[in-house]
Amino acid sequence: MLDSTNQRALVKRMKKALISKSKFLSLVLRHAPEEIDLTLDKSGWASVEKILSNRRQPITRDELIEIIDTNPKQRFALSEDGQYIRARQGHSRDVDLGLKPAIPPEKLFHGTSAASCDAILSEGLKPMGRQHVHLSVDVDTARTVGARHGKPVVLQIAAGPLHQNGQLFYLSENGVWLTGAIPPDAITR
Repeated sequence: MLDSTNQRALVKRMKKALISKSKFLSLVLRHAPEEIDLTLDKSGWASVEKILSNRRQPITRDELIEIIDTNPKQRFALSEDGQYIRARQGHSRDVDLGLKPAIPPEKLFHGTSAASCDAILSEGLKPMGRQHVHLSVDVDTARTVGARHGKPVVLQIAAGPLHQNGQLFYLSENGVWLTGAIPPDAITR
């Protein structure tokens, strides 16, 4: 039997392994399915069996379910029959997630790094190789997103006026707001 220190170390190693596997899933389900000869259908769904049988980053079914169930951002969705998996958003490939336009709150937020802030304020927000710009409904979530890239800065987006002027917004299954490019005049620090 492991003592509590060794148990904590084991759990930490296990969590690191799951994080690595989650990042791998993001790579192949959002950007590079060819890395493991994976095929995404037009809606982004891929075969769970193909994921489980890949040799580059071995993943068991239990690990896959744990990643889906415990990912704090709920990045992945499993089909009702458990045979297919997809990323909920963030694709750099043309994928139809079947999202319907939605009316956004008046204000949404975008987390970025201090290093990117001036460029965004002068040029606007762009999808940057992805299908959509990702926005958060609250400051804390945006700050967490921005912290992944350095010192976080939270930008406020005038989503209501953009929507009233015809810009489309979509709400993903995990609560992330998606839209196209955002002009600088709709962004404040």
